[in-house]
Amino acid sequence: MKLQQLRYVWEVAQQNLNISAAAEALYTSQPGVSRQIRALEEELKIQIFARSGKQLTHITPAGVEILRYIGRVLEESNNIKHTAQQYSDPQRGSLSIATTHTQARYALPPVIASFIHRYPNVTLHMHQGTPLQIAEQAAKSEVDFAIATEAMELFEDLVMLPCYRWNRCLVVPQNHPLQALENLTLEAVANYPIVTYVFGFTGRSTLDEAFQQAGLIPNVVFTATDADVIKTYVRLGLGIGIIAKMAYDPQIDQDLCALDASHLFASNTTKIGLCRNIFIREYMYDFIEAFAPHLNHEQVNLAMQATNPTAREALFEGIELPLY
Repeated sequence: MKLQQLRYVWEVAQQNLNISAAAEALYTSQPGVSRQIRALEEELKIQIFARSGKQLTHITPAGVEILRYIGRVLEESNNIKHTAQQYSDPQRGSLSIATTHTQARYALPPVIASFIHRYPNVTLHMHQGTPLQIAEQAAKSEVDFAIATEAMELFEDLVMLPCYRWNRCLVVPQNHPLQALENLTLEAVANYPIVTYVFGFTGRSTLDEAFQQAGLIPNVVFTATDADVIKTYVRLGLGIGIIAKMAYDPQIDQDLCALDASHLFASNTTKIGLCRNIFIREYMYDFIEAFAPHLNHEQVNLAMQATNPTAREALFEGIELPLY
Protein backbone atom coordinates (compact mmCIF):
# COMPACT_ATOMS: atom_id res chain seq x y z
CA MET A 1 0.00 0.00 0.00
CA LYS A 2 1.44 3.33 -1.07
CA LEU A 3 0.52 6.85 -0.05
CA GLN A 4 0.29 7.75 -3.73
CA GLN A 5 -2.39 5.08 -4.23
CA LEU A 6 -4.41 6.54 -1.36
CA ARG A 7 -4.19 10.00 -2.91
CA TYR A 8 -5.43 8.62 -6.23
CA VAL A 9 -8.41 6.90 -4.60
CA TRP A 10 -9.25 10.01 -2.60
CA GLU A 11 -9.08 12.35 -5.59
CA VAL A 12 -11.25 10.09 -7.75
CA ALA A 13 -13.88 10.13 -5.00
CA GLN A 14 -13.62 13.92 -4.74
CA GLN A 15 -14.03 14.26 -8.51
CA ASN A 16 -17.34 12.33 -8.52
CA LEU A 17 -15.64 9.19 -9.90
CA ASN A 18 -14.28 11.07 -12.92
CA ILE A 19 -10.85 9.52 -13.44
CA SER A 20 -9.86 12.02 -16.13
CA ALA A 21 -10.60 14.95 -13.81
CA ALA A 22 -8.72 13.24 -10.99
CA ALA A 23 -5.70 12.62 -13.21
CA GLU A 24 -5.71 16.27 -14.28
CA ALA A 25 -5.89 17.46 -10.66
CA LEU A 26 -3.02 15.12 -9.74
CA TYR A 27 -0.92 16.08 -12.78
CA THR A 28 -0.68 12.51 -13.97
CA SER A 29 -2.19 10.22 -16.61
CA GLN A 30 -5.60 8.58 -16.54
CA PRO A 31 -4.20 5.05 -17.15
CA GLY A 32 -1.76 5.56 -14.29
CA VAL A 33 -4.56 6.47 -11.88
CA SER A 34 -6.66 3.48 -12.95
CA ARG A 35 -3.71 1.11 -12.70
CA GLN A 36 -2.76 2.23 -9.18
CA ILE A 37 -6.35 1.98 -7.93
CA ARG A 38 -6.62 -1.53 -9.34
CA ALA A 39 -3.34 -2.48 -7.68
CA LEU A 40 -4.59 -1.24 -4.31
CA GLU A 41 -7.88 -3.08 -4.67
CA GLU A 42 -6.05 -6.29 -5.55
CA GLU A 43 -3.79 -5.90 -2.52
CA LEU A 44 -6.77 -5.30 -0.22
CA LYS A 45 -8.82 -8.01 -1.95
CA ILE A 46 -11.91 -5.79 -2.15
CA GLN A 47 -13.41 -3.32 -4.60
CA ILE A 48 -13.37 0.32 -3.54
CA PHE A 49 -15.25 1.40 -6.67
CA ALA A 50 -17.98 -0.53 -8.49
CA ARG A 51 -17.69 -0.59 -12.26
CA SER A 52 -19.74 -0.99 -15.40
CA GLY A 53 -17.22 -1.82 -18.09
CA LYS A 54 -14.47 0.78 -17.73
CA GLN A 55 -16.73 3.30 -16.00
CA LEU A 56 -16.82 3.74 -12.23
CA THR A 57 -20.45 3.74 -11.11
CA HIS A 58 -20.37 4.17 -7.34
CA ILE A 59 -18.33 3.69 -4.19
CA THR A 60 -18.86 0.29 -2.59
CA PRO A 61 -19.82 -0.01 1.11
CA ALA A 62 -16.29 -1.20 1.84
CA GLY A 63 -14.97 1.75 -0.17
CA VAL A 64 -16.98 4.22 1.92
CA GLU A 65 -15.36 2.88 5.10
CA ILE A 66 -11.89 2.84 3.56
CA LEU A 67 -12.24 6.41 2.30
CA ARG A 68 -12.84 7.60 5.85
CA TYR A 69 -9.49 6.19 6.88
CA ILE A 70 -7.79 7.47 3.74
CA GLY A 71 -8.99 10.99 4.59
CA ARG A 72 -7.42 10.71 8.03
CA VAL A 73 -4.17 9.29 6.64
CA LEU A 74 -3.85 12.13 4.13
CA GLU A 75 -4.58 14.70 6.84
CA GLU A 76 -1.89 13.26 9.06
CA SER A 77 0.50 13.11 6.12
CA ASN A 78 -0.01 16.85 5.61
CA ASN A 79 0.44 17.43 9.33
CA ILE A 80 3.80 15.63 9.21
CA LYS A 81 4.92 17.97 6.43
CA HIS A 82 3.68 21.05 8.30
CA THR A 83 5.41 19.93 11.50
CA ALA A 84 8.69 19.47 9.67
CA GLN A 85 8.35 22.87 7.99
CA GLN A 86 7.57 24.50 11.32
CA TYR A 87 10.88 23.36 12.75
CA SER A 88 13.01 23.62 9.61
CA ASP A 89 11.80 27.07 8.51
CA PRO A 90 9.05 28.65 10.67
CA GLN A 91 8.93 31.76 8.48
CA ARG A 92 8.24 29.94 5.23
CA GLY A 93 5.16 28.04 4.04
CA SER A 94 1.68 28.65 2.70
CA LEU A 95 -1.72 29.61 4.03
CA SER A 96 -4.96 29.00 2.16
CA ILE A 97 -8.19 30.73 3.12
CA ALA A 98 -11.67 30.15 1.72
CA THR A 99 -14.09 32.99 2.24
CA THR A 100 -16.98 35.00 0.81
CA HIS A 101 -16.81 38.20 -1.20
CA THR A 102 -17.85 40.36 1.76
CA GLN A 103 -15.02 39.07 3.95
CA ALA A 104 -12.47 39.19 1.13
CA ARG A 105 -13.43 42.71 0.06
CA TYR A 106 -14.14 44.48 3.35
CA ALA A 107 -12.92 42.60 6.43
CA LEU A 108 -9.69 40.89 5.38
CA PRO A 109 -7.59 43.43 3.38
CA PRO A 110 -5.85 45.14 6.34
CA VAL A 111 -5.22 41.78 8.05
CA ILE A 112 -3.76 40.26 4.90
CA ALA A 113 -1.61 43.32 4.16
CA SER A 114 -0.15 43.20 7.67
CA PHE A 115 0.35 39.43 7.50
CA ILE A 116 2.21 39.57 4.18
CA HIS A 117 4.44 42.33 5.53
CA ARG A 118 5.26 40.22 8.59
CA TYR A 119 5.62 36.92 6.70
CA PRO A 120 6.94 37.72 3.22
CA ASN A 121 7.94 34.08 2.65
CA VAL A 122 4.50 32.65 3.34
CA THR A 123 2.43 32.25 0.19
CA LEU A 124 -1.19 33.19 0.81
CA HIS A 125 -4.00 31.73 -1.31
CA MET A 126 -7.56 33.02 -1.18
CA HIS A 127 -10.51 31.01 -2.50
CA GLN A 128 -13.94 32.60 -2.83
CA GLY A 129 -17.25 30.78 -2.92
CA THR A 130 -20.55 30.25 -1.21
CA PRO A 131 -20.51 29.69 2.57
CA LEU A 132 -21.42 26.05 1.96
CA GLN A 133 -18.58 25.59 -0.53
CA ILE A 134 -15.92 27.16 1.65
CA ALA A 135 -17.00 25.30 4.78
CA GLU A 136 -16.81 22.06 2.82
CA GLN A 137 -13.32 22.94 1.59
CA ALA A 138 -12.12 23.42 5.16
CA ALA A 139 -13.83 20.23 6.36
CA LYS A 140 -12.02 18.32 3.60
CA SER A 141 -8.67 19.99 4.44
CA GLU A 142 -8.54 21.56 0.98
CA VAL A 143 -7.92 24.91 2.69
CA ASP A 144 -6.56 25.84 6.10
CA PHE A 145 -9.30 28.24 7.19
CA ALA A 146 -12.87 29.02 6.19
CA ILE A 147 -14.19 32.46 7.10
CA ALA A 148 -17.93 33.07 6.77
CA THR A 149 -21.16 33.83 8.57
CA GLU A 150 -23.49 31.16 7.19
CA ALA A 151 -23.43 27.35 6.82
CA MET A 152 -20.33 26.60 8.93
CA GLU A 153 -22.32 24.74 11.58
CA LEU A 154 -23.34 22.11 9.03
CA PHE A 155 -19.93 20.42 9.20
CA GLU A 156 -19.14 18.43 12.34
CA ASP A 157 -15.43 18.21 11.50
CA LEU A 158 -15.06 21.99 11.69
CA VAL A 159 -14.03 23.79 14.85
CA MET A 160 -15.73 27.19 14.63
CA LEU A 161 -14.27 30.20 16.42
CA PRO A 162 -16.29 33.42 16.73
CA CYS A 163 -14.47 36.45 15.32
CA TYR A 164 -16.72 39.52 15.29
CA ARG A 165 -20.33 40.65 15.13
CA TRP A 166 -21.77 42.82 12.41
CA ASN A 167 -25.06 44.30 11.35
CA ARG A 168 -26.70 45.83 8.31
CA CYS A 169 -27.53 49.15 6.83
CA LEU A 170 -29.93 50.27 4.15
CA VAL A 171 -28.40 51.99 1.16
CA VAL A 172 -30.66 54.37 -0.75
CA PRO A 173 -30.13 57.14 -3.30
CA GLN A 174 -29.65 60.60 -1.82
CA ASN A 175 -32.93 62.36 -0.88
CA HIS A 176 -34.84 59.08 -0.68
CA PRO A 177 -38.11 59.27 1.34
CA LEU A 178 -36.76 56.85 3.95
CA GLN A 179 -34.15 59.44 4.95
CA ALA A 180 -36.91 61.70 6.28
CA LEU A 181 -38.18 59.13 8.79
CA GLU A 182 -37.21 59.71 12.41
CA ASN A 183 -37.73 56.04 13.24
CA LEU A 184 -36.97 53.56 10.49
CA THR A 185 -39.26 50.52 10.71
CA LEU A 186 -39.53 47.17 8.97
CA GLU A 187 -42.99 48.19 7.77
CA ALA A 188 -41.51 51.21 6.03
CA VAL A 189 -38.74 49.11 4.47
CA ALA A 190 -41.26 46.52 3.24
CA ASN A 191 -43.03 49.22 1.21
CA TYR A 192 -40.11 49.36 -1.24
CA PRO A 193 -38.50 46.87 -3.64
CA ILE A 194 -35.44 45.35 -1.97
CA VAL A 195 -32.04 44.48 -3.41
CA THR A 196 -29.99 42.25 -1.11
CA TYR A 197 -27.88 39.11 -0.73
CA VAL A 198 -28.67 35.68 -2.14
CA PHE A 199 -30.12 33.37 0.51
CA GLY A 200 -27.30 31.56 2.30
CA PHE A 201 -24.91 34.51 1.97
CA THR A 202 -23.82 37.10 4.51
CA GLY A 203 -26.46 36.64 7.17
CA ARG A 204 -29.38 36.63 4.76
CA SER A 205 -31.26 34.13 6.94
CA THR A 206 -31.38 36.66 9.81
CA LEU A 207 -32.87 39.25 7.49
CA ASP A 208 -35.63 36.89 6.36
CA GLU A 209 -36.37 35.89 9.94
CA ALA A 210 -36.88 39.52 10.97
CA PHE A 211 -39.52 40.09 8.29
CA GLN A 212 -41.19 36.77 9.03
CA GLN A 213 -41.45 37.49 12.76
CA ALA A 214 -43.01 40.87 11.96
CA GLY A 215 -45.58 39.19 9.70
CA LEU A 216 -44.22 40.99 6.64
CA ILE A 217 -43.33 39.70 3.18
CA PRO A 218 -40.41 41.68 1.75
CA ASN A 219 -40.49 42.49 -1.96
CA VAL A 220 -37.02 41.19 -2.86
CA VAL A 221 -36.63 41.99 -6.55
CA PHE A 222 -32.93 41.28 -7.04
CA THR A 223 -30.28 39.27 -5.17
CA ALA A 224 -26.51 39.02 -5.54
CA THR A 225 -23.53 37.62 -3.64
CA ASP A 226 -21.57 40.86 -3.90
CA ALA A 227 -22.39 44.08 -1.99
CA ASP A 228 -20.80 46.16 -4.76
CA VAL A 229 -23.21 44.62 -7.26
CA ILE A 230 -26.12 45.32 -4.90
CA LYS A 231 -25.09 48.99 -4.67
CA THR A 232 -24.82 49.20 -8.45
CA TYR A 233 -28.43 48.12 -8.87
CA VAL A 234 -29.59 50.50 -6.16
CA ARG A 235 -28.00 53.24 -8.25
CA LEU A 236 -29.96 51.99 -11.25
CA GLY A 237 -33.18 52.46 -9.33
CA LEU A 238 -34.15 48.80 -8.83
CA GLY A 239 -34.85 49.32 -5.15
CA ILE A 240 -33.34 49.96 -1.74
CA GLY A 241 -30.31 47.90 -0.75
CA ILE A 242 -29.76 45.91 2.44
CA ILE A 243 -26.09 45.12 2.91
CA ALA A 244 -23.51 44.50 5.61
CA LYS A 245 -22.75 47.82 7.26
CA MET A 246 -19.02 47.35 6.63
CA ALA A 247 -19.72 47.28 2.88
CA TYR A 248 -20.73 50.94 2.79
CA ASP A 249 -17.81 53.29 2.09
CA PRO A 250 -18.59 56.97 2.74
CA GLN A 251 -15.93 58.04 0.25
CA ILE A 252 -16.71 55.68 -2.62
CA ASP A 253 -20.48 55.64 -2.05
CA GLN A 254 -21.08 59.38 -1.71
CA ASP A 255 -24.03 59.19 -4.09
CA LEU A 256 -25.78 56.78 -1.71
CA CYS A 257 -26.99 57.28 1.83
CA ALA A 258 -26.55 54.61 4.51
CA LEU A 259 -29.35 54.23 7.04
CA ASP A 260 -28.56 52.27 10.21
CA ALA A 261 -30.63 49.08 10.43
CA SER A 262 -29.10 47.55 13.56
CA HIS A 263 -32.40 48.00 15.43
CA LEU A 264 -34.30 46.13 12.69
CA PHE A 265 -32.17 43.01 12.32
CA ALA A 266 -30.29 40.88 14.83
CA SER A 267 -26.52 41.02 14.55
CA ASN A 268 -24.62 38.15 12.93
CA THR A 269 -21.34 36.56 13.94
CA THR A 270 -18.57 35.86 11.47
CA LYS A 271 -16.58 32.76 12.36
CA ILE A 272 -13.35 31.13 11.31
CA GLY A 273 -13.57 27.38 10.78
CA LEU A 274 -10.65 24.95 11.08
CA CYS A 275 -10.58 21.24 10.46
CA ARG A 276 -10.44 19.43 13.79
CA ASN A 277 -7.18 17.61 12.97
CA ILE A 278 -5.28 20.50 11.38
CA PHE A 279 -1.71 21.23 12.46
CA ILE A 280 -1.62 24.95 13.23
CA ARG A 281 1.68 26.60 12.43
CA GLU A 282 2.82 29.69 14.34
CA TYR A 283 2.05 32.05 11.49
CA MET A 284 -1.46 30.58 11.33
CA TYR A 285 -1.98 31.42 15.00
CA ASP A 286 -0.76 34.94 14.25
CA PHE A 287 -3.17 35.33 11.35
CA ILE A 288 -6.12 34.23 13.49
CA GLU A 289 -5.19 36.63 16.28
CA ALA A 290 -4.72 39.52 13.82
CA PHE A 291 -8.20 38.88 12.45
CA ALA A 292 -9.79 38.32 15.88
CA PRO A 293 -7.56 39.63 18.72
CA HIS A 294 -9.40 37.66 21.41
CA LEU A 295 -8.41 34.40 19.66
CA ASN A 296 -4.89 34.17 21.00
CA HIS A 297 -2.70 31.06 20.91
CA GLU A 298 -4.06 29.69 24.20
CA GLN A 299 -7.73 30.36 23.37
CA VAL A 300 -7.44 28.65 19.98
CA ASN A 301 -5.81 25.58 21.53
CA LEU A 302 -8.52 25.34 24.19
CA ALA A 303 -11.20 25.53 21.50
CA MET A 304 -9.50 22.88 19.39
CA GLN A 305 -9.31 20.57 22.41
CA ALA A 306 -12.94 21.05 23.47
CA THR A 307 -14.86 17.81 23.21
CA ASN A 308 -18.09 19.25 21.80
CA PRO A 309 -19.62 22.50 20.48
CA THR A 310 -21.27 23.27 23.83
CA ALA A 311 -17.96 23.10 25.67
CA ARG A 312 -16.39 25.22 22.96
CA GLU A 313 -19.09 27.89 23.17
CA ALA A 314 -18.60 28.06 26.94
CA LEU A 315 -15.01 29.23 26.35
CA PHE A 316 -16.29 32.41 24.75
CA GLU A 317 -19.00 33.28 27.27
CA GLY A 318 -18.42 36.75 28.63
CA ILE A 319 -16.13 37.74 25.75
CA GLU A 320 -17.50 40.84 24.01
CA LEU A 321 -16.87 40.38 20.31
CA PRO A 322 -15.97 43.45 18.24
CA LEU A 323 -18.94 44.98 16.41
CA TYR A 324 -18.56 46.22 12.83
